[in-house]
Amino acid sequence: MEFFEGGTGELFYRKRFPPHLILNSGEDGTIETLEQRNRGPEPQWAVSVSPHIRMGRTTSGIMWTVSASLIPVMLLSIYNFGLRGLIITLISVVSCVVVEVISQKAMGRPVEVTDGSAVLTGILMAFVIPPGVPYWLPIIGAVAAIFINKELMGGLGFNVWNPALVGRAFLMAAFPVAMTAAWVPPVDWSKSALGIYLAPGALDAISTATPLYILKHYGLSALTEKFGGLTTIYRDFFIGLRPGCIGETSSALILLGGLFLMARGIITWHIPVSTIATVAVLSWIFGGETWFAGQPLVHVLSGGLMLGAFYMCTDYVTSPTMKSGQVVFGIGVGLLTVLIRLKGGYPEGVAYAILLMNCLTPALDEWFQPKRFAPPKQAPVAAAK
Repeated sequence: MEFFEGGTGELFYRKRFPPHLILNSGEDGTIETLEQRNRGPEPQWAVSVSPHIRMGRTTSGIMWTVSASLIPVMLLSIYNFGLRGLIITLISVVSCVVVEVISQKAMGRPVEVTDGSAVLTGILMAFVIPPGVPYWLPIIGAVAAIFINKELMGGLGFNVWNPALVGRAFLMAAFPVAMTAAWVPPVDWSKSALGIYLAPGALDAISTATPLYILKHYGLSALTEKFGGLTTIYRDFFIGLRPGCIGETSSALILLGGLFLMARGIITWHIPVSTIATVAVLSWIFGGETWFAGQPLVHVLSGGLMLGAFYMCTDYVTSPTMKSGQVVFGIGVGLLTVLIRLKGGYPEGVAYAILLMNCLTPALDEWFQPKRFAPPKQAPVAAAK
């Protein structure tokens, strides 16, 4: 999914054919797709469903703006987890950029790393992994996110799944111990030095459990015993003073970043609101010991829901185009998240919920095409005998 410049200098939002539907590709740039073979030749580019909005915006401008909106979240992660969070994020970003450059050169494509997509992928992938993972782990994740999920599928605009979440899912499958035993509590700066958590053996003595893990396996009483009463939990979790992945802890800063992106017209409210509302309602109904006895705010403020709703679900390439399709997409993400959290083997399900709904994006775009305004075609009148 890209922005292409037309003859008048205006930018039009379009979506390319998925590469797995391309049967033949000519040297002059023409392609033959499965649909073309059945229906005849079509243009190389397929314009997405209407309405088509003209805007003075580029792909690189969007990517760098989204990355800039995450700077406050990064600063809080340094406060929460020391320099280790910053180092892991830098390793992730550099790895994604290097992998993209190497992949594009190896495949004979123009190097387009300046568009900022690899940088954003590196930031988001670092934000959804624990702060205590080994420093080499984000490098492996970058290969899965950029090379396998993005470049092998054709590059930016062709990937089916969110690259950052593919990197996280791959690391969870390949290195489950490293990904699940690396949770650390926020730094107590009154008792700690600047380099906290940098020493190789420091993490073994201070690893902790996430709020969702405690809630799932030990219940609400254990959660309040660990983190204080519900009022304290709501306050600290909203601010971000809790264990978790590097960039998912502060609902307040993520919400501010999301509102900033909405104000700039980069994202809309449809996916974030439908996702968060669905999780809140379903966790309230089914999340307690009896029906309608759950703690919806705990589920909303814990885990990666806020980061996923505002920054992962709204990825242009892997989310629906039409607003009605986006609402259904968000509801699906919320439903699957609650299902995994309450009944699945993992205490957190946002990443897998988004990846599963990414698979339905083409279908949602097809199902929720806008109604045509032109009058219906008339059936041909039979010739008079």
